[in-house]
Amino acid sequence: MGERAEAERTTPRLWAVVGATGTGKTAFSLDLAEALAASGRGAEIVNADAMQLYRGMDIGTAKLPEAERRGIPHHLFDALDVTDEAAVAWYQDAARTTIAGIHARGADAILVGGSGLYVSSVVFDFRFPPHDDALRAELEAELAAHGAGMLFARLRELDPATAERIDPHNGRRIVRALEVLAQGEKTHGAALPDEPTLWHEPTRIVGVAMPREQLVARLDERVLGMWEDGLLTEVERLRAVGLEDGVTARRAIGYAQALAQLRGEQSEADAIAETQALTRRYARRQVSWFKRYAMTRWVDAGADAAPLAHSWA
Repeated sequence: MGERAEAERTTPRLWAVVGATGTGKTAFSLDLAEALAASGRGAEIVNADAMQLYRGMDIGTAKLPEAERRGIPHHLFDALDVTDEAAVAWYQDAARTTIAGIHARGADAILVGGSGLYVSSVVFDFRFPPHDDALRAELEAELAAHGAGMLFARLRELDPATAERIDPHNGRRIVRALEVLAQGEKTHGAALPDEPTLWHEPTRIVGVAMPREQLVARLDERVLGMWEDGLLTEVERLRAVGLEDGVTARRAIGYAQALAQLRGEQSEADAIAETQALTRRYARRQVSWFKRYAMTRWVDAGADAAPLAHSWA
């Protein structure tokens, strides 16, 4: 065995398990961790789902209960209060620090989640453009006065590629993209090159995929299950600790609709239907994002993780 191959065999790895919401990434990551342990490599899991960072946001994010984590260490779940803003630059530092700690213990780190920008910020040499607080304040004033539609139209004209990857209702992301463009910088959407440089070697990216029609049916059922499992009760509890004051958490898919229902602004049927539609749209964007990762090895939902762990171990 050559020196490089030997170094790669003994150096702790970074695994990234990615894909659209509802494809079974969580179960696959648990299976992968167990398969790695069986081959003599310890493994710990790091969250890369922006909404699972929040304490108390469990039902609407399909967060895995601690009792079902199979004794595998999990990190960056329940790391923020719902009044905190989830900033990707903060997350990048927190996740990389966590991964470095896992590697120092001689274990592999498994980054799992579907928040594309969060995954990219950790896996690749991803650097953030500068801030301009005065410019941002001007854009936020426009957002408050005119809504997201006008700003999104401006973004689509200036940077169509980034506009394709941003929710047209997400005013915060639109403002940030326009702020960056106004400074002559590339936006987050354009900051990932065609052949990006990895932050850590060796890194393995696994994409979990499911046929579109099967995924749509699964997502619609999941949303119904959220309401049946008590999402409204969860949101009522989070309102008491400031959910409606949060910049990021209150806009989460499902939570925004549950809040609207609790305020009497939507019927339950409309809240569920809107959540289903937004979830399907989000899944499409996730698939588009992760298909850009040329080094990804795609597996079918429910695939056995053991062969992959052994062949790549």
